[in-house]
Amino acid sequence: MQVNKQLSTYAFIDSQNLNLGIQRMGWKMDWRKFRQYLKKQHKVDRAYMFIGYMSDNEALYEYMHELGYLIVLKPTIDVINPDSKEDNSEEKDKITVKGNVDAEIVLYAMKELANYHKAIIVSGDGDFFSLIEYLDNIKKLGHIMVPNWQYSSLLKQYESKIVRLDKLRKQLAYHDKNNSKIRRKP
Repeated sequence: MQVNKQLSTYAFIDSQNLNLGIQRMGWKMDWRKFRQYLKKQHKVDRAYMFIGYMSDNEALYEYMHELGYLIVLKPTIDVINPDSKEDNSEEKDKITVKGNVDAEIVLYAMKELANYHKAIIVSGDGDFFSLIEYLDNIKKLGHIMVPNWQYSSLLKQYESKIVRLDKLRKQLAYHDKNNSKIRRKP
């Protein structure tokens, strides 16, 4: 299928920012619905999903690929966060897995620049301000999709381009059909 590069729209998705931002609002994203939403509502031809790689999540990466996302994996590192409680606490240091994908998103957005007409940045992270500013200056910024109202104040000047995904909860939420209603025996 030949895509008209003049009219192509690409999405660059910070999966952790999106996933955590949505979960903070008390729901989970239905990734199939989100990909369909991107395609139908915003004419997204390519949706790059940037994710920190963890070997336990291979099935998830395959599933996302089957849904139509182009998966870009970044190696992760374990970061130890000292517990803030007293020294006699029974809790051990917490380990956080980090897979910062910001540089990869900027790199891909620039590498693919000649192949799309508009870009959609899916993140509320202010680290993308320079990329967003550049895309806007060259008239290639489509939208900035943020998970919720808690996005970086650096992005406020692009308010007209912002799509808050928390406002689309009914349309994009995942509903577990197995757990939605528990049947009771009479």
